[in-house]
Amino acid sequence: MFVDDLLRNKRILITGGGTGLGKSMAHHFMELGAEVLICGRRADVLEETAKELAEATGGSIGWRPLDIRDADAVEETVDSFWQEAPIDVLVNNAAGNFLARTEDLSPRAVDAVVNIVLHGSAYMTLACGKRWIETKHKGTVLSLVTTYAWTGSAFVVPSAMAKAGVLAMTRSLAVEWGPKGVRLNAIAPGPFPTQGAWERLVPNEDLAKLWETRNPLGRTGDHRELTNLAAYLVSDEAGYINGDVITIDGGEWLAGAGQFNFANQLSDEDWEKISPKKGK
Repeated sequence: MFVDDLLRNKRILITGGGTGLGKSMAHHFMELGAEVLICGRRADVLEETAKELAEATGGSIGWRPLDIRDADAVEETVDSFWQEAPIDVLVNNAAGNFLARTEDLSPRAVDAVVNIVLHGSAYMTLACGKRWIETKHKGTVLSLVTTYAWTGSAFVVPSAMAKAGVLAMTRSLAVEWGPKGVRLNAIAPGPFPTQGAWERLVPNEDLAKLWETRNPLGRTGDHRELTNLAAYLVSDEAGYINGDVITIDGGEWLAGAGQFNFANQLSDEDWEKISPKKGK
């Protein structure tokens, strides 16, 4: 759906870029001509991903091990990338999450999620943003949030808290930094299967099937659908989109929000019983 060089001359840094959606975005961005930089905590995974994507696309990719919970390490890593050439786009993709009864959580469990999702995204955004502003270099931030950033969700409360904070950061800085040439947007994905995260969130096949098919389209998302959206939002073609969050979930959150949406489970007989009679 895009011209092959849509992202040519874009230098894009993706947190958590070694696996899952981060890896899929890196692959697609490289196909569209971007130079991609990935970071994450496991150097072996990053090295393997970089080699795989370079061979698959013939594109340019660099990597650095980084724990984005460490503000000093974030500064050092972003600076090392920047010394090579300015970064044009930051994708805040790194995340942590697990299903748990909130009353069972320890402070460390809360911190494990909030420190990655909220603090890490803030550290990365500040590190890139201040460099863009100081050098008058136009920049773009794309953050992956979730629909429960605005609805909330039971059993993933630290994630809901953190994602809500990232969304607030996105909207706030879109106004503050927009005049300085920096755009910020977010994507709120529904169920997109990724290895590892899926197993932590859906512990059995019955629950997985329910989660995967409860949206109006009755299926999970394909990674290509999300990476196409991401590619558009970080491209110059989306230059007038700022401070928005785009939902890509098959209509899942809308289906859950409507008080009477359960009626799609009614049988013809049920409808016959409750429907007003013709002519009355």
